[in-house]
Amino acid sequence: MHKVTAAGVEIPALGYGTWPLKGEECERMVAAALGAGFRHIDTAEMYDNEEAVGRGLRAARVPRDDVFVTSKVWSSHLRDGALQHAAEESLKRLGLDYLDLYLIHWPSNEVSVQEAIGALNEVRTRGLARAIGVANFPVKLIEEAVAASEAPLATNQVEYHAQLDQTPVLEACRRHGISATAYSPLGRGTILKDPVVTGIAEAHGRTPAQVLLRWLIQQDGVIAIPKTASPERLEENLGAAAFSLSDDDMQRIFALKRSDGRIVRMDGEPEWDT
Repeated sequence: MHKVTAAGVEIPALGYGTWPLKGEECERMVAAALGAGFRHIDTAEMYDNEEAVGRGLRAARVPRDDVFVTSKVWSSHLRDGALQHAAEESLKRLGLDYLDLYLIHWPSNEVSVQEAIGALNEVRTRGLARAIGVANFPVKLIEEAVAASEAPLATNQVEYHAQLDQTPVLEACRRHGISATAYSPLGRGTILKDPVVTGIAEAHGRTPAQVLLRWLIQQDGVIAIPKTASPERLEENLGAAAFSLSDDDMQRIFALKRSDGRIVRMDGEPEWDT
């Protein structure tokens, strides 16, 4: 499994996303993911599953230093003071002493980027997180966040898959040494059935999901965090690290982008670049 280095931390390029798993199923799947070989687990306070994720981490008995754990603060807790408290509460629920990465989950229309990033930096300074970053930040807010942050930002976690062109965001991230973490990496299920994807998969003796995940992690500085509730899919997803796509394969998948490719929409969301 290759890793992406950003802000002084090494992030496994394939992670296990836990939204919307909860309770015993979440606990079981986190333990199974670690058992299968995942070493990067992604959660958030908004997912309401941090306690279950923590139980899964303990059940797997993988040394803490070998697992990269990411959590995120919700947009209602971005005020200075509230954000630091949210980080402390996430650690309590997870049963951890520190996070490897702590992110602002969504920007807020009520709290300035400068205030939120200042509070986020304090989380890192206090040792609650080894690295910090953002999620769902378009280029304008990436620039504001970089300017406001004393510490380098490790990632911008965004929706990214073959049907959603994120070129402006990726270019901004690379300009500042920030990785991009792709959530919803398989997009709409229709991408898995696209003839381009199925044809490439057949040529490589791989599954469509493996091809789409490989397309992401083969890009410079890109991480993917697929979610599955199926233990069988865990090893399939990890298989994306075991082969390479040709330049022609990559370009053919890039060409699948659509103007209506965005799936995740939120009230009060920022103005997207694409």
